[in-house]
Amino acid sequence: MGLASVIALGLLVGLAPGARSSSTTKARPVTTPLVEAPLVTDDDVAAALASHYTKREVAIPMRDGARLHTAVWVPKRTAIDDERSWPILLVRTPYSVAPYGSENRPDGKNHRTLTRFAPSFDLIRAGYIFVHQDVRGRMMSEGTFVDVRPLADPARTRARDPAVIDESTDAWDTVDWLVKNVERNNGRVGLWGISYPGFYAAQAAVDAHPAVRAVAPMAPVTEWFLGDDFHHNGAFFLADALPFYASFGRVREKPTTKMRWDHFQAEIADVYDYFLDLGPLKNANARVLHDAVPFWNELLAHGTRDAWWVARDPRPRYRDIAPAVLVVGGWFDAEDLWGALHTYGAMQRQTPRDNRVSLVMGPWSHGGWHRTDGSAHGDVAFGQKTAERYRTEIETPFFEAHLRGDGVVSTPEAFVFFTGDNEWAALPAWPPPTKAQPVWLAPDGGLSSATQPTTTTATVQWTSDPAHPVPYLEGASADIDKRYMTADQRFASRRPDVVTFRTAMLVEPVTLAGPVDVDLWFSTTGTDADVVVKLIDVWPEDTADPEPNPRGIRLGGMQQLVRAEVLRGRFRDSFATPTPFVPGAPTRVRFTLPDVAHTFRAGHRLMVQVQSSWFPLVDRNPQSFVDIARADEADFVSRTHALHLGGTQASALRLPVLRGRLP
Repeated sequence: MGLASVIALGLLVGLAPGARSSSTTKARPVTTPLVEAPLVTDDDVAAALASHYTKREVAIPMRDGARLHTAVWVPKRTAIDDERSWPILLVRTPYSVAPYGSENRPDGKNHRTLTRFAPSFDLIRAGYIFVHQDVRGRMMSEGTFVDVRPLADPARTRARDPAVIDESTDAWDTVDWLVKNVERNNGRVGLWGISYPGFYAAQAAVDAHPAVRAVAPMAPVTEWFLGDDFHHNGAFFLADALPFYASFGRVREKPTTKMRWDHFQAEIADVYDYFLDLGPLKNANARVLHDAVPFWNELLAHGTRDAWWVARDPRPRYRDIAPAVLVVGGWFDAEDLWGALHTYGAMQRQTPRDNRVSLVMGPWSHGGWHRTDGSAHGDVAFGQKTAERYRTEIETPFFEAHLRGDGVVSTPEAFVFFTGDNEWAALPAWPPPTKAQPVWLAPDGGLSSATQPTTTTATVQWTSDPAHPVPYLEGASADIDKRYMTADQRFASRRPDVVTFRTAMLVEPVTLAGPVDVDLWFSTTGTDADVVVKLIDVWPEDTADPEPNPRGIRLGGMQQLVRAEVLRGRFRDSFATPTPFVPGAPTRVRFTLPDVAHTFRAGHRLMVQVQSSWFPLVDRNPQSFVDIARADEADFVSRTHALHLGGTQASALRLPVLRGRLP
């Protein structure tokens, strides 16, 4: 039974690949697009921009006097459209609005530039005023840049106090200037952005300017201690943070049109070997950064979720949102999956229901809905071009309805792609109602929903050695390979420091929808430890390999990673107040894996792996209760860890079962 068969439950509607539904967005069509010819290649887009748009650069003043560098691309006048007006589509970015100067088109050979120009080529054809802005203190904009700048006191920002600015006020002042000064705009503004620009889009929805009608935060950076980018549950994502901040974090001496990304040069070719050779975390400053990156020092100085971090969590202010919002994320986004889900959740919970907050989650890597056709991730294929469909049927109609049409949409609140079944579903909200089903970890390596182990002394042990941490991925790579989000975990199953549990073969499909709760009883011979939990889909041994198969992929018996997460054990009770483990004492450890939307098909198995390192994705835990930012090599000690599996100390995962029955 396919996912679409769940219609009978009244929970969701499955959309078959390529099919259209009455629930698809209804927007007033563009009767005469600005660009009539299809835009297929990068060269097509570059030529269309040169032929149909005029560029100018302006310095837009903010309420405190700082001027932000802004590039404005306006459709050219023609004999037939002298009276036409155009909506404005704005992206605010810390990553440069190149090209700078009088050049009126991005380079068709620079795909990176073109993919940052607009959410989709369809919108270039339709005709918009495209506005790109360097945020405060970056590239050619004046002022001081602050990473994930906290939102200011709303009473003072609404009073337009010139001494109080944040990213919401900068967006407000920018929009106010644009609608008053850009020729032939229709008075409606939309904002969009992916990753850090997604953060700025979300900030613009807070106390939004009245002209802002539509906002699309895509993979928005949201909270950097709990789940996005550089920390997950307090564990530091070293191999993402260090290369990024080695370049991005350097202080700009003066406004510049050149962005350098060459400050990080690894002396060792393989990322695992490089970071192992780097040694304790404190060596990063001495060997790589040379104390030239202030935000790196702040990251390490705030090793708990203190007031500094709390101020940088925007979710409490994501309330009473006036514009229509479309939050977009990818199930296999290695950077900001958490941010997409939690931005949607915060806005949806804190905004009146008559204001539209919607969610799209597809089978994509970071920005994959924008930069790929979405037909596969790593070795896992989806049987359709999911990203192309999203751009055509969801994204373009969203902007057209709110910025050019009547603003009426009939779509359900959440559009979600379920992997495994490889079907889109339209839901009234995310997550849908599910049954929380415990699966118990058994001493014999079993995983069962039927029987809770009763032997109170049952344990499974492993030795975790910081000198030989578990790699995040099999093989060598020059930097973090984001395909790890769906990668085969057979390499990890073969390690003695990874414990593995699996169900019997499924006799019927089981669909999960929502967050996965981890509830373990854990002990260690040390005073600190990381706990990494993976949820895995084990494919049947007779699964056919893809054709053609130039890379020699073996799908039979594949242990496909569905979701994984880490908890730094010292934060098991509080992210603000860490506590050591008592050596040898069974301790309850609970946390949540980010949401899943996945069907384990009949003939497959569910697998759970538990380990205590995930390197170099996550920095090494010394397994001693010390300040990791200042730890010496001698602090890193091999420890024996154990899971307790029976009686009142039974370890389990609680799965959000939408349909099907677990063995």
